[in-house]
Amino acid sequence: MAYMDILPDPDRKIMNSGKQNDVSGTAGPGFASVKFSSNQPTMVSRTNGGRVVTRSQATQYWDIDINYNPLTRDEFEPVNSFLMSRQGQLSPFYVVLPQYAVSRNSIFATYAASNTISTVGVTNSGATKLTAQGFNSSDSPRPGDIFTVSDSNNSNHIKAYMITRVETNADYEGTQPTGTQRIIHFNPPMIYQSVNNTTLNFTAPKVRVISKKNTQEYSLGTNNLYQFSLSLEEALP
Repeated sequence: MAYMDILPDPDRKIMNSGKQNDVSGTAGPGFASVKFSSNQPTMVSRTNGGRVVTRSQATQYWDIDINYNPLTRDEFEPVNSFLMSRQGQLSPFYVVLPQYAVSRNSIFATYAASNTISTVGVTNSGATKLTAQGFNSSDSPRPGDIFTVSDSNNSNHIKAYMITRVETNADYEGTQPTGTQRIIHFNPPMIYQSVNNTTLNFTAPKVRVISKKNTQEYSLGTNNLYQFSLSLEEALP
């Protein structure tokens, strides 16, 4: 079993050795609340004639703020010790957000968990849509779902993308996809070129993050419960 590089939570359990074991390991606590933000720096200028000119200034990234309910020490330590092993901002890790762990379409979520969805043709860097294959006849991911890619030609391509709309064989604009294809629109734009048959991950997509600060702290009340929160930002290799 691999050593854990995902923030422990109720579905991702960690052993004392640091290895991930989702059967006999210790579960991390669930989140009390999650704040999820998209940062997409854009330069905007206005001419004397009133025209607005915009252009992208930098690559988009996600901000994630996680709050926990008051924790006992046994609930707190799996997360605290995991984060200590990351040495502040030195070592990035992954987080799976519960609201994006599966598609909003429960039928597609079940299908995607045991079937491979992959790209059709090359998807260029900067693209905001791609054609995907491997779907059954009627089900699709939904706008608001998140996916990542598994590109055998580029292990650094681990960006998280959010779906903005989905074209099907019955509802499309321009080129008609086949019954087992979908045209998926997403944001941010693709940061690397992806080759044909690149796998798309819709089940428990992982966001690669680092802490926003090097200080790790908690507060302990007279009730012996730990108060703890995390401020994270997406970190690409």
